[in-house]
Amino acid sequence: MPHSPLLRHLRDLAAVATVVLFMFPLFWWGLNSIKPAHAIFANFSVTWFDFTPTLDNYRVTLAGEGPAFFASRQAILDTILVATGATLLTLLAALPAAFALSLLSFARKRAVFLWLLFHRILPPIAVLVPLVFAFTLAGLRDTRTGVILAHAAVNLPFAALLLKSFLDEVPREVGEAALIDGATRLQSFTRIYAPLVKGGIAATAVLCFIFSWTEFLMALFLTSTIRLLPVQLSLVVTQTWGFTAALSTASILPAFLFVLLVQRHLVRGLTMGLAKG
Repeated sequence: MPHSPLLRHLRDLAAVATVVLFMFPLFWWGLNSIKPAHAIFANFSVTWFDFTPTLDNYRVTLAGEGPAFFASRQAILDTILVATGATLLTLLAALPAAFALSLLSFARKRAVFLWLLFHRILPPIAVLVPLVFAFTLAGLRDTRTGVILAHAAVNLPFAALLLKSFLDEVPREVGEAALIDGATRLQSFTRIYAPLVKGGIAATAVLCFIFSWTEFLMALFLTSTIRLLPVQLSLVVTQTWGFTAALSTASILPAFLFVLLVQRHLVRGLTMGLAKG
């Protein structure tokens, strides 16, 4: 039975209100990032738009034109390097794993699937203490390589299961036809399956990048001299709210842009392939 116009309008109104509610904090951070200090700390009033915009907060945090404590350009560069490296390493391991789980038959396949699922729901803090000891003994603590390996290990179960859900949607006849024509399993994967699920690969890469970009605990315990962006944000959060807002806004933009690029595939990814588009 079709909904009445009134119910449709109420539904649309509720959707808009929900979006506004969740987007308002981001809007407020962005607004405060271009406010001068006197507008942020105005007594007995809230300054909305009655101020002269300034980029001083961005100059201090991103360009380093101020106290060295607030300079965060190196933290952003290190975080980009770590997130990119962890994403590439995760995909490199997750793609063949997903292909095997989805398309191949082998002994204890269900056990491998359950093992990945267990590690997917395991909180990172549960393995943090032994990981710190192991990385210290291996000389990987306080290195970008160590953080990349740790992030890739945490993201791998999620990426493998997510890619498997996309590969499950590809008709088996397509791959079987390639095998009949003489293609190997590797050629079937690289030339047939991978191009068909490239949107899913992009969505998985974006999610892995975001998880690595925002991961805090491992960045905190596995590094000392290297400050990644989540750790830097926790240090900058003092009474200098303008600097905090500028750095927070700058850190949100990459993830926001990536989500916009693959939003259609991202919906399917977040529902493990249940939402088909």
